[in-house]
Amino acid sequence: MDHNPAASSEETRMLRDLVAKFVERDLMPLEPAILKREATGGGYRLSEEEETQLLARCRDLGLWGLDVPEEFGGANLPLLSLAAAEEELARACVPFVIPPDSPNLHMMLQVASPWQRQKYLLPYASGEQRSAMAISEPGAGGDPAGMTTRAVKEGGHWVINGRKIWVSNVPRADFIILMARTGDGKRQDGITAFIVEKDTPGFVIERAIPMIGGRTTYELVFEDCRVPEENILGELGRGYAPMQLRLNVRRMQMGARCIGMARRALEMMTEQAQNRVTWGVRLADRQAIQWFAAEAVMEMHACRLMVQDLATKLDAGADVRMEASILKVRATEMAQSVLDNAMQTFGAMGMTKELPLQLMAQQVRVMRVYEGPSEVHRSALGRRALGSKV
Repeated sequence: MDHNPAASSEETRMLRDLVAKFVERDLMPLEPAILKREATGGGYRLSEEEETQLLARCRDLGLWGLDVPEEFGGANLPLLSLAAAEEELARACVPFVIPPDSPNLHMMLQVASPWQRQKYLLPYASGEQRSAMAISEPGAGGDPAGMTTRAVKEGGHWVINGRKIWVSNVPRADFIILMARTGDGKRQDGITAFIVEKDTPGFVIERAIPMIGGRTTYELVFEDCRVPEENILGELGRGYAPMQLRLNVRRMQMGARCIGMARRALEMMTEQAQNRVTWGVRLADRQAIQWFAAEAVMEMHACRLMVQDLATKLDAGADVRMEASILKVRATEMAQSVLDNAMQTFGAMGMTKELPLQLMAQQVRVMRVYEGPSEVHRSALGRRALGSKV
């Protein structure tokens, strides 16, 4: 994307202001009901009516397809602007995303064929369809070397057999992007991406897996699941590189969301510290709490600069594996620490399900595992820094 830096800066500021108002006026009022619903076993979800109203509001405000190219009816904003929007949205503990979800969008934009762009990308980019991504497998996690799901060519179709796990958004997805082995090579070699439509025979949702933070993931089984050849996404045997782009867009998005959650935690901690008096002293005047706040301010500032750096380089098409790993580790650990300190500042009240802190803390805890556990990123960074080839 070719964006003028000054123009990008102004459009990012305007978008941030618009999303911030949407969060304050439309999302925050829903939060108590969402928290109560989750706490009483009703699930961490929006009702159909709530979601319909939010989507209509986004349409009215022009908050739709923010990073979607103009040819698909989007605003074609740079990822830097998207990051600002994600940060604002994450301040509210409400399960809502401005359509479409960006990582799969960017993967499809990079490699979808003209036919796929019409059939799948156009309705996805316009928010009419939803997608999911199936990478991890039981026993293999996200390690490509351990991937055993295979696709074998039979005439004009590919027949897929295997299992996937930890897949989000499955019941509502119109199609999934599935990674399967089509060659004999190890690790990345011979991995192909396929678009698999829902209700395809042999595509079975095996079970729902309740996760902490109110989330649910799914285990999928593929039993002689036949997919037409035109549903190969990208090149045969070369699905790993576009998948990496998707992962790096997600890591940028996660970094921005972590900052948004940390901001909310700091705001809540500040209000509590200014109003709560213990043994005749405001919490805001106690050094321990001051240091909690100082740490939050310093770490959020560092992480925001990392997000901006990664987003700018992603827009320029640079190799960002190192920057994405650094942000993924630092942002998730920063948010975990800030949320924990905020909960500590609230004392017993911080342990209740009436406040959003506990749910955000659980969601950040999950973030330290998906899109690559912190330890895997640290190992990759260490090997790269030391010039290791392993």
